[in-house]
Amino acid sequence: MAMPKKNKMMNRGAAIASICFALFFFIILARFIYIQITGTVDGQVLAAKANEQYQSKKTLEAKRGSILDRNGNVIAEDTSVYKLIAIMSKKMTVDPKHPMHVVDKEKTAKELSKVIDMSESEILKRLNTKDAFQVEFGKAGKDISFSTKEKIEKLKLPGIAFEKDTKRYYPNGMFASNLIGYARLDEATKDMSGAMGLEKALNKYLKEKDGYVTYNSDRSGWALPNSKEDIVAPKDGKNVTLTIDQKIQAFLEESMTQVAKKYKPKKIIATVVDPKTGRVLAMGQRPSFNLNELDITNYNNDVISYAFEPGSTMKIFTLAAAIQEGVYQGSDKYQSGTYKVGGGLVRDHNNGNGWGKIDFHEGVLRSSNVAFAKLAKEKLGFTRYEQYLQKFHFYDKTGIDLPNEASSKINFRYEYDKASTAYGQASAITPIQQIEAATAIANGGTMMKPYVIDHITDPNTNKTILQHEPTVAGKPISSDTAKQVRDILGEVVSSKIGTGQPYQIKGFDVAGKTGTGQIGGAGGYLQGRNDYVFSFMGMAPKDDPKLLVYVAVQQPQLSETQTGSAPVSEIFNPVMKNSLLYLNIAPTKTDDKKSGKQKIKQETMPSFLDLEVKQAETEAKNKKLSPVVIGDGLSIKRQWPSAGSEFSESQKVFLKTAGKTIKMPDMTGWSRREVLQYASISGVHIETNGQGYAVKQSVKSGAEISDKVVTVTFKSPN
Repeated sequence: MAMPKKNKMMNRGAAIASICFALFFFIILARFIYIQITGTVDGQVLAAKANEQYQSKKTLEAKRGSILDRNGNVIAEDTSVYKLIAIMSKKMTVDPKHPMHVVDKEKTAKELSKVIDMSESEILKRLNTKDAFQVEFGKAGKDISFSTKEKIEKLKLPGIAFEKDTKRYYPNGMFASNLIGYARLDEATKDMSGAMGLEKALNKYLKEKDGYVTYNSDRSGWALPNSKEDIVAPKDGKNVTLTIDQKIQAFLEESMTQVAKKYKPKKIIATVVDPKTGRVLAMGQRPSFNLNELDITNYNNDVISYAFEPGSTMKIFTLAAAIQEGVYQGSDKYQSGTYKVGGGLVRDHNNGNGWGKIDFHEGVLRSSNVAFAKLAKEKLGFTRYEQYLQKFHFYDKTGIDLPNEASSKINFRYEYDKASTAYGQASAITPIQQIEAATAIANGGTMMKPYVIDHITDPNTNKTILQHEPTVAGKPISSDTAKQVRDILGEVVSSKIGTGQPYQIKGFDVAGKTGTGQIGGAGGYLQGRNDYVFSFMGMAPKDDPKLLVYVAVQQPQLSETQTGSAPVSEIFNPVMKNSLLYLNIAPTKTDDKKSGKQKIKQETMPSFLDLEVKQAETEAKNKKLSPVVIGDGLSIKRQWPSAGSEFSESQKVFLKTAGKTIKMPDMTGWSRREVLQYASISGVHIETNGQGYAVKQSVKSGAEISDKVVTVTFKSPN
């Protein structure tokens, strides 16, 4: 009788289960219908979520803008570099015959130590890192060039791989470094930003903006067939073209390096300017640094940010003021030696001994402090003299298109200080202020504002977005006054009693003025025989100056027989002469009748364009030139130097063909300028190390260059 009761309970349980199942089914069905109708789950649209899950995004890298010299030669550009990594995980190897991980750690360490700057033991230590999937090699494994990457790949070491990256590259190394500055890559954001100099100041122009492409993909990221791509194009940074001339800058760098090595001064400051326009053609200093290595000791651009007592180069402008006002009479006599002014005593530079009673013209040639103090006080009067300090903008910044220009400081309160400014003391002036003022002397009385940025172009549109034109800064003196000043400064250099004799350049008439600026210390001026800023402001050719060059050398280590003009002239003379010749400014010809010598025939470079290679080589050798053929084409399509320019015996002439195969020449003994010109005309990527003349090259002579990076090492002669 118990069985019916049990069955009844079972039926009740089955009914409850059926009801629960039906309820669950209806909930699921309702949820399904809701999703079908609305297309959302928990507030999220399923279609969008699915699209997001299977949509890939790839970055399209843009390039930071390049910095170029006035002829289009690269000063700064982005380049591809590589990071070295070693895969340690065996899981990466699918086929044991072709291992994708490091198999032989000892061999790998030994071979890599021959190529990267890391010891075998340190490499092995890194390879033995416990449970590492992959290892890196610190600084030694970063920024690896393409040529070094090739060397490592030729070793065929299993597990060795590379990650491509971008680096800011400066092909000239130490080259106007404090002007150019540098840009660096932020490891976190992967953004390249300027950190110093023009790279920082012009970052808003140079900075690039990456693009991207989005597309539908499978789970592995591979694009699906017929997938629509949405592309946002990358925008390269703007290209900045400077007024700097690569060749003239190279002349300056070479000379400064040699003088720095020989005299070990605390500072060298030098600038080359076109006085007709204000264009800065070269700007440099020591100490400086290699832009690719960033061994920086001085972050300032001393040409614009270092104000110091200029010394006698300021006498140029005192003389100009006196001539302009009609109060300078070179034949008037005065007593040299000492001169009392406002309770102080002005002394001539020969310990106040002077040269007796001499005329002002002789006083100018001998750089007599007394002569210039008298011109300012007695001839001009201090009020009128100060007006010319203002006209030459010595109270104002030049406004050059560079950051961090310093202000001047002129003590013009007391009588003695006023007289002292007339010969370059009691004042602190920047080199760029002196240079701007001197353009008036060189440019017929018209003073030009100096500038270094010529134009900025957008490579995305090929449009020029900024064009700098020469700007007149003022007209402090007349053309006649400027000519008279140049004539007198010409005698300062050419006369037997002139202080500028060391700056004579054969074939060119130089006009200029020496300077010896005192250096302040804790207890007054420093007193050592080397404790001065020795300088020279010079222009040439005198009658129509094409170049204005200023050089200052602070505290050089001189021998007992040397004067401050020794290191300064060893920079000024070769830079001025080589630059004038490079600009095809012909030297002054010697008058045959006066000299009694036969006039030397001036050779000009012939045109080799469209000649067959063998014919071009033969004709070049007949002209006593040294031809360097670039490419394997049949005829010459480009040459340097260009036809019509003057050349010297044994000078190299680069002859480029249309052939794409370029073989490496033997560069031993080449100057840095010749190597850079070869790189420019050939398109070969050349990295330079050191200064002086080429002693080593990474690619053997005769080897095909293709797209390799060539490293050339220079060494200064002993």
